Amino acid sequence: QMQLVESGGGSVQAGGSLMLSCAVSRNNYSNYCMGWFRQAPGKEREGVAVIRRGGFSTYYADSVKGRFTISQDNSKNTLYLQMLSLKPEDTAMYYCAAVGLPPWDTLCTIPALGVRAKYWGQGTQVTVSA
Repeated sequence: QMQLVESGGGSVQAGGSLMLSCAVSRNNYSNYCMGWFRQAPGKEREGVAVIRRGGFSTYYADSVKGRFTISQDNSKNTLYLQMLSLKPEDTAMYYCAAVGLPPWDTLCTIPALGVRAKYWGQGTQVTVSA
């Protein structure tokens, strides 16, 4: 089974930046959808960004567009989330998620991954102070 391990969280001041990493192991899928979700205390889980294998398509939540960038390095089996211009409202536990897809399946959006994700990491905390 695919395993996901996040790292890179921390505490920063508003306007600062962080790079989250998700180490992916045992990924035997030729096609997949991966992404980042977050959950703040007392709030529902929110999709942040998703990417399909090869970076053919990426989607972002409106709240992070222009500030966050999702990317992957297949040589390192790692998924990244570059976060710039952080705001206090970005404070949350961030989770990496993934699902293996059939070769013909190109559906990789935030809502789709939220429903279909089969693998989740343990999360990494991001705290942004004003």
